[in-house]
Amino acid sequence: MVAGANLHGKVFEEILETVFESAEELLLVDPTAEAVRALMAVTTSASDPPSIRILADEALLKDVMDDFVVASNAADHVAADTLSMRAGGTGSTNTLVVTETAVWALVSVGDRVAALGGDETAFVDAVRETYGAQWDPAPTFDLRTPPLSRVRETLAEEIGQDVREDFDAALDALNDARDAASQFDEVTLTLLVAAHNDVLLYDISKWGEDVGIASKATFSRTKTTLEEEGLIRTEKVPIDVGRPRLRLKLHGDRFDGVTPAELAAVTLNHSA
Repeated sequence: MVAGANLHGKVFEEILETVFESAEELLLVDPTAEAVRALMAVTTSASDPPSIRILADEALLKDVMDDFVVASNAADHVAADTLSMRAGGTGSTNTLVVTETAVWALVSVGDRVAALGGDETAFVDAVRETYGAQWDPAPTFDLRTPPLSRVRETLAEEIGQDVREDFDAALDALNDARDAASQFDEVTLTLLVAAHNDVLLYDISKWGEDVGIASKATFSRTKTTLEEEGLIRTEKVPIDVGRPRLRLKLHGDRFDGVTPAELAAVTLNHSA
């Protein structure tokens, strides 16, 4: 790739993949939600991504990071020191991609996208200096979603490998089925997968709270909703001391022989 050359594609992922080929550092300035999602997708799939910074409006970051898949992957990159995000408007009239040697303005028209580039040294240095000065005082954006790697690891360790495999398969199916703008409720997905494996409500809700997905109260409320809708049921399990615990089960009449992909479809329909 020639530094600063204009780039063209059908989606921003294509543009960013090309930029990744030569960049060691990348700053994304005033992005759209589409650009942030594209950057997270490319970063997640890259074997050796550059060091990435995102400087964006706080409300936009909150909206994009309300998506569990985007946010949990972003949390993995933050934990790996690959990604940092700061909240603040910059006054830029375009979404900018800035590397060590070039600057691109991202443009989307119809079903085509482009990055209009420049690599004149003085101009690139001026852009880097301008937005570096805005980056330094900007507050760090606080991700409230746990890293996806930790979700998967602890789910296998604390609940069971079969549950983790169902969770992964359902999550993959969700990503294939939904469009970029649609979201789903990760608590609903977790409870359906748990019910598919006859897990105790206490165990899955404690795990979910400990790992940072949601509180026990949120798991309990969602369980009640799914019961009322006839998606799951519970069986009481006596314990030595205290009230019986509840074992989650899928409603047999509706889910005989269900697959993780079908659980994903139920989750997406329930979240719509």
